[in-house]
Amino acid sequence: MINCRTFTQVKVARGRTDLVVFMRDAVYVMELKMRGTAQEALDQINSKDYAIPYNAEGKPVVKIGIAFSQETKTLREWIVA
Repeated sequence: MINCRTFTQVKVARGRTDLVVFMRDAVYVMELKMRGTAQEALDQINSKDYAIPYNAEGKPVVKIGIAFSQETKTLREWIVA
């Protein structure tokens, strides 16, 4: 069994990140874009410091920018940092 906690629309000091997943070995901070690029999503994570509160978890914090296609409503691209 995978030990995982997932939170959506998490409020932080400078905004609200779309998705945070706490796994045993890492914390994943994700920003989702329907109108924009994966790079814009990742830039938002960085510019708004969404990942900083999770450094205290003592695990690697993985930032993921994700973009969806407006036409097909499917995953178009993602960037992991």
